[in-house]
Amino acid sequence: MKTLIVGVGGMTNGGKSTLSRSLHQQIPNSCMIAQDSYFKDDSVVPVDSNGFKQYDMLDALHMDTMMSRVNLWRSDPELFLRQQDLNPEHTTPGGDTEVFVLIVEGFLIFNYRPLNELFDKRYFMEIPYDVCKMRRSLRVYSPPDPPGYFDGHVWPMYLKNRQEMENMVSGIVFLDGRRSKEELLAAVYKDVCQEIERLREKD
Repeated sequence: MKTLIVGVGGMTNGGKSTLSRSLHQQIPNSCMIAQDSYFKDDSVVPVDSNGFKQYDMLDALHMDTMMSRVNLWRSDPELFLRQQDLNPEHTTPGGDTEVFVLIVEGFLIFNYRPLNELFDKRYFMEIPYDVCKMRRSLRVYSPPDPPGYFDGHVWPMYLKNRQEMENMVSGIVFLDGRRSKEELLAAVYKDVCQEIERLREKD
């Protein structure tokens, strides 16, 4: 049994969740873990001097819990798959040449060093400021974004987190989130499949 861990990071509304779900649907023996599932309760997320909730920080997330989930997969990917109650047609029996794939997606997955060190492939979805702001305005959040939140917190924190990521991480493939979902999926799927084949052929 062999394993491959794929990281799909990116800015808010860049398309990382859509790409990750599509990859998961296409790749046999795959599981997906989303960072957004690990936000702390709203009541404990700190507020900055402008009154904005500091969601775009690692401190707003239960990263230890997320890492426990990732490590549970790493300890026995086949068992992890069975426990997800996935469609059996999406899985194949384990064996020496079978490759199990974990897709981890989130906006700060590459900024958390213990998690970043586990990735075999790294992809980062990016879109320009105006596209990001427009897409964000069309989404409904709970709690909803207060007036000025994008310019006052979301975008500045994205720039800060991206700079930090680029200072500590190498080997990231940057993807243009304005491309069609089909184009993006085709490019990343081909790349991941090539890596799967390489692992299968490796002694």
